[in-house]
Amino acid sequence: MSAVQVDRAVAPGAGRTRTATRSRRNRRREAIWCYVFIAPAVLGLLLFSLGPMVASFLLSFTSYDLLSSPQWTGLENYAALASDGLFRKSLAVSLVYGLVSVPATLVLALVLAIMLNAKIPALGFFRSAYYLPSVISGVAVAMLWKWLFNGEYGLINVALGKIGIAGPAWLTDENWALRALIFMSLWGFGGTMLIYLAGLQGVPKELYEAAQVDGATRWRQHLHVTVPMLSSVTLFNLIMGVINALQVFAEPFVLTPNGGPDNSTLLLSVYLYQNAFQYLKMGYASAIAWVTFAIILALTALVFRSMPLWVHTEGGDER
Repeated sequence: MSAVQVDRAVAPGAGRTRTATRSRRNRRREAIWCYVFIAPAVLGLLLFSLGPMVASFLLSFTSYDLLSSPQWTGLENYAALASDGLFRKSLAVSLVYGLVSVPATLVLALVLAIMLNAKIPALGFFRSAYYLPSVISGVAVAMLWKWLFNGEYGLINVALGKIGIAGPAWLTDENWALRALIFMSLWGFGGTMLIYLAGLQGVPKELYEAAQVDGATRWRQHLHVTVPMLSSVTLFNLIMGVINALQVFAEPFVLTPNGGPDNSTLLLSVYLYQNAFQYLKMGYASAIAWVTFAIILALTALVFRSMPLWVHTEGGDER
């Protein structure tokens, strides 16, 4: 066999080897660039989320006033929470706030999403108008509502006065302060509505056509088609609503500083802030934060456990 014939016989194998080497080099280069691009996010997570969480967990077992070194106290902070009347008050206020505001926001967002899913004039304007409040700063929203809720010259009481109703002292009356906060929370339904609107785009038209053939009214179509088909979207919105309701801080703090009249708006986040930055009890505040986290975790687990009862899935009929 001549030298040329030998080269021709070896060439195909050598070509595959070079191709495999080039492919491995490309994958390695892509992996390096992948690590470079995700590094800022990973570092940010470690420095600004995971790191403070670990520090907060350790501080919850100490007595720390920011001026002297932390003193290890074990479970003393958690034991003190069990007998703290203000903590129980703030927990009750937060639960009432969440139990009312979250379902009300879900219903309002779903109704408006259904309306904005129809073919109406100026649809883009209405969708933007309803979503716009969700992107405004919480402090700016709170300042606006503080003026609206003013008992003397606020727009709400002025409007009520036009129809002969004497409006209450929304933010200074302990019977109305929490109701005012719940009413204001409905202002931020735009994000929830937008997620519902996206979910409505995925509901098959054939289901509505079949319901019409069966003689279902528009109300029954939404009750038996829209609501079940959006149950997974409702699950997501419900969990996010629970988390947000137990963490909301800016609006109640600006509207009713120091927990409002007779601590009627003393949410968990506000009580945590008071202990941390007004009373300089960072260890106690850290314990409140971790108890709040445990409550959110328990409520989220409860929602997930209830999924088989009300969330529609594609394989649900097979189970």
